[in-house]
Amino acid sequence: MADATLSAQVRNEFGKGASRRTRRENLVPAVLYGHGMDPIHLTLPGHETMLALRTDNALLEVNIEGESKPRLALAKQVQRDAVKGFLIHVDLLAVRADEKVVVEVALLVTGEAATGTTVVVDKNTLSLEAPVTHIPEDVELSVEGLEAGAQLLASDLKLPSGVTYLGDAEDVLVSVAHAEIQAEEPAEGAAEAEAPAAE
Repeated sequence: MADATLSAQVRNEFGKGASRRTRRENLVPAVLYGHGMDPIHLTLPGHETMLALRTDNALLEVNIEGESKPRLALAKQVQRDAVKGFLIHVDLLAVRADEKVVVEVALLVTGEAATGTTVVVDKNTLSLEAPVTHIPEDVELSVEGLEAGAQLLASDLKLPSGVTYLGDAEDVLVSVAHAEIQAEEPAEGAAEAEAPAAE
């Protein structure tokens, strides 16, 4: 059911110094919250967590040391180092297997519109409500053969069973327009170079 399983330990030290020490041990500081529970501060294994979070909205099974049952969670906020990309901190939202959650899912535009057109994507992500155990990785929308002036709306989405778009059915997601063709100016001096030399 879960996309990945992680082992976790309860974290009792806080502050920047403690966080740096945690990361030096290849662990990631995290906090688990939700459903009215008091937040639980955790450390997660660095490499395994990095792999688990390669997929957006991954459902995680978290085994906390000292607890008899694993907890289900979604990563709601992931902080990464801007230069090296390693994980700095993860916020985990506790969820139940039988509930629905609100998530942002990538819109994947497929196909080729008609010749001489350009495709404008108005929304790169979609706000959806989905069963926590069946969150789509992305949602596809085809522009195959569409002519200039065509628009694809939220009502054109083909969503999996149980998944709902949280905007207006008339929201424009993708537009097809005439491609702008710019005439190329000849390079300076090109005309002279092409002219026959004077006898």
